[in-house]
Amino acid sequence: MTESSTEILVVGGGLGGVAAALAAARSGRRVVLTEETDWIGGQLTSQAVPPDENPWIERFGCTASYRQVREGIRDYYRRAYPLRAEAAASPALNPGAGRVSKLCHEPRAALAVLEELLAPHRAAGRITLLAGHRPVAARTDGDEVHAVELEDAEGGRHTILADYVLDATENGDLLPLAGAEYATGAESRAEYGEPHAPEAADPANLQGITYCFAVSHHEGEDHTIERPGLYDFWRSYRPDFWPGPLVGFSAPDPRTLEPVTRRFDPNPDVDPLDVAADQSAEAGDKELWGFRRILARRLHRPGAFDSDITLANWPLNDYWLRPALEIDGRADAETVRLAHEEARQLSLSVLYWLQTEAPRPDGGTGFPGLRPRPDVTGAEYGLAKAAYVRESRRIKAVTTVTEHDVAMDLVGPYGITRRHDAVGIGSYRIDLHPSTGGDTYIDIPSVPFEIPLGALLPVRMRNLLPAGKNAGTTHITNGCFRLHPVEWNIGETAGHLAAFALDNGTRPHAVREKDDLLERFCAVLDRAGVERRWPDVRGY
Repeated sequence: MTESSTEILVVGGGLGGVAAALAAARSGRRVVLTEETDWIGGQLTSQAVPPDENPWIERFGCTASYRQVREGIRDYYRRAYPLRAEAAASPALNPGAGRVSKLCHEPRAALAVLEELLAPHRAAGRITLLAGHRPVAARTDGDEVHAVELEDAEGGRHTILADYVLDATENGDLLPLAGAEYATGAESRAEYGEPHAPEAADPANLQGITYCFAVSHHEGEDHTIERPGLYDFWRSYRPDFWPGPLVGFSAPDPRTLEPVTRRFDPNPDVDPLDVAADQSAEAGDKELWGFRRILARRLHRPGAFDSDITLANWPLNDYWLRPALEIDGRADAETVRLAHEEARQLSLSVLYWLQTEAPRPDGGTGFPGLRPRPDVTGAEYGLAKAAYVRESRRIKAVTTVTEHDVAMDLVGPYGITRRHDAVGIGSYRIDLHPSTGGDTYIDIPSVPFEIPLGALLPVRMRNLLPAGKNAGTTHITNGCFRLHPVEWNIGETAGHLAAFALDNGTRPHAVREKDDLLERFCAVLDRAGVERRWPDVRGY
């Protein structure tokens, strides 16, 4: 067992964790950043999920540092890839020409950009990165966390003492370790009066996880994988609210719940510069190949690539049979292990079905030319290194964001819940995928929202801050807070907040409670380029 100390410990190197570490380091503070996998970046990298963003993202609606990441990814492709001249010249370059996002890209591109952002701070000793480390224990005294014990991939233990501890893990893992108050799953309708909440609370009712996978397609070749062990189960599994087998092209429309048959047409003969990424009118996953495409061959000089690369994060491979989170009395470590194994088997079963049984546009059956791309994701069969986690533990916060604050039906089409302590902004539909409680999609309009500082403050703990999807939301509002730019914003604000508290000899709760401190902290955010108020979006 070794022991060291730092000013700010950020546990979890996903988007929120990287943003938190950068903000604190740019404020001159010493940071230790840990990550369970060997890739920082979370959703963008190890989980292989192109960014889900608001429709105004190219002009406003995110922090300056998040925009730096986005433009860095575009510049990476311009520098390193054989782009057509007109593609390279486009200020809105979408490397994958996917419809889910205005910036679809390969995980390694984002990884390169994030590592570049960390590089000068690591060289200066302001950021120490510990990859392959997970938290296993916390040392607390009353309302404070003094140290976190980490375990590396070989089973070695290392304890880090810190003035501030930020939980940026994908599942809110530090909350139970530190004895912090937190919630999981669905609150009852009575707790906050949310119209879409269930009558009875269900702590084990969590949105499904997904093991995304990357494939390219090479007609005339055979890349068929070995038949997955659970293929027969998944091939016949049919949820009550599904129009057919889960592993198939028929699935509910997330917004209307009406059955829709998806299309799958690898390498379509369409100029990717003509593809629009706008889901404001309707869900865009009707054609699966192009939905989360992360490399578009026709954006590049002829002959550079013989196939697109697409990312499978579809209705077909969402997993929700068991909670992928330990919950007292409902799910233990073995349940979580089984959930992840079954989720991997589901994705492999989808891949095998596509290769062997899926109906083709030409009337044939199966796409044996689908080639898994472990070189793209860094893991076997082209599966992502880690599950895409949509819902984690959430702190019991000073301010809890509820459906009344963000749902368009409740706030009004042009309304907004104004926060005196706004520390960021976000916008996305309330988008809940099918859950372990048996719920189908809940996908309803929301309004652009402000992120209150109170949602980043635990009700009791003084030096433990959330830095990701574990902020003070409900099961319902997590559906619009869980996406990439909001997670980054929450992490960035948490990093600034810890640094500000150290700089001023105060505590985060006092920053919210004292007007002069709040004004000064908001000035710090403003100088850092953290947008805290929405413009009137009706003009855009």
